[in-house]
Amino acid sequence: MGPALVEGFREHGAIVATGDEPLTEPGAAEELVRSAGEVDVLVANLSCPAPATPAAEVSDDEWRSVFAHLVDPLPRLVRAVLPQMTARGTGKVIVMGSAAALRGMRRTSTYSAARGAQVAYVRAVGTEVAPHGVQVNLIAQNFVENDVYFPEEVRRLPMFQERLRREVPAQRLGTPREDAMLAVFLASDECCFMVGQSLPLAGGWVT
Repeated sequence: MGPALVEGFREHGAIVATGDEPLTEPGAAEELVRSAGEVDVLVANLSCPAPATPAAEVSDDEWRSVFAHLVDPLPRLVRAVLPQMTARGTGKVIVMGSAAALRGMRRTSTYSAARGAQVAYVRAVGTEVAPHGVQVNLIAQNFVENDVYFPEEVRRLPMFQERLRREVPAQRLGTPREDAMLAVFLASDECCFMVGQSLPLAGGWVT
């Protein structure tokens, strides 16, 4: 989602500072925010490959690794931007999450738990900082075209096409641009009454 987000925000006049390095090490998230300077909108686009391990076989290492990529950097990023946002009385935090947190799926206990932690964090922090003029929300995406979760070789498989028809009412993948435009809307001055929400963008897979 990174390139589509950058393109979408720049199209709407934003000056975009990016970081594509893993934020698993303490201090990395804070340094990224410090180097960006004044931040009006933080988009936390955290990802990692989703394990497909049966729950009874999930190792401690798998659990720690997924949470280190998807959960641990989030409060570090938010802690780094909140002081300046609350001092100005305005700011937006948008988390690119997953609809896997909103619907049960087999063999995804680790990934779904981490994405669920993001949802709970956004709900709590969004409620806490809304009185200071800061909105925190999450896009719960799934079945959006991207090379991490749905690479081209998977998208071409007849079995995957059948899965789309069976599970997704829209019967197609969403586009990265559709996803990015929702993020742009959440970041805009026209959207200041959304607090701690997790908005599904999944073609009806979650309703």
